[in-house]
Amino acid sequence: MSTSTGTVHNSNVACCNIPPVKSDYQPKGIYKSYAGFKKAYVTGPEKPGKLALVAVYDIFGWVSLSDCDRFLVSYIKCRFKPQTQQGADILAEDLKAQVVMPDFFEGDEPWPVDNFPPTTDEDKKKFQAWFGGFANPANHVPRLINVAKTLKEEGAEFVVAYGYCWGGKVSIVAGSQEGTPFDAVSIIHPAMLSADDAEKLNVPLGMFISNDESKEEFEKIVNVISKKPFADKNDSRIFDSFHGFAAARADLDDPDNKAKYVDLYCTLIKFVKKASGAS
Repeated sequence: MSTSTGTVHNSNVACCNIPPVKSDYQPKGIYKSYAGFKKAYVTGPEKPGKLALVAVYDIFGWVSLSDCDRFLVSYIKCRFKPQTQQGADILAEDLKAQVVMPDFFEGDEPWPVDNFPPTTDEDKKKFQAWFGGFANPANHVPRLINVAKTLKEEGAEFVVAYGYCWGGKVSIVAGSQEGTPFDAVSIIHPAMLSADDAEKLNVPLGMFISNDESKEEFEKIVNVISKKPFADKNDSRIFDSFHGFAAARADLDDPDNKAKYVDLYCTLIKFVKKASGAS
């Protein structure tokens, strides 16, 4: 298991042989109903192979350009580029795996990116109420598990959940359930980081935090998973960046953010290959 707090220049050419990352990006996948979700972004092979991944987005969800008029969202949110879908496309292409990203916030709205972090007392209360209500991670763990079960019914043998921010919490809790259908999980600049979740973890963990998450909880989790029977398949690292650098808040016009974004996906690819035995 590797742990690092500084900038790492990845020398693994094979790992970093990914498509060029673009700030103006058109997703390659399709949108369809899947595993109980009315809408999911699906990229990679038409049918799942031995390896499949499920992405759990952050609190900002994803909004395609075609959604802008439908949601009547603000200009700031509308101009946001599909960084999360681009990440899924990168993983699908390098790993030759199907990646499914369900719209967990269907039936409600994701938190508006132009109101983060909330600054007024009223917005802070709304944020906490949203987190404790519709967006409560516990409400979405069974839905995520059902996606993995569906993928396995369709032929996938090794299924990985990876989640950002809020999605990291949903992913690690799903991987901690008894009899989980997931074979590995990864959490990326995760929200609500807690060592308690790692105590019950049943599968390898890739934990990639930013400077904005708790270093104390990070170290506690590293210690817990180092004693698990799958310890040699874990990976963990602190990226010298901000919360959200690899998902909806990523600014891929910024050279440093773009470099960290690429580094993150190279690291995630390496973890998935190690956990699945593909490397």
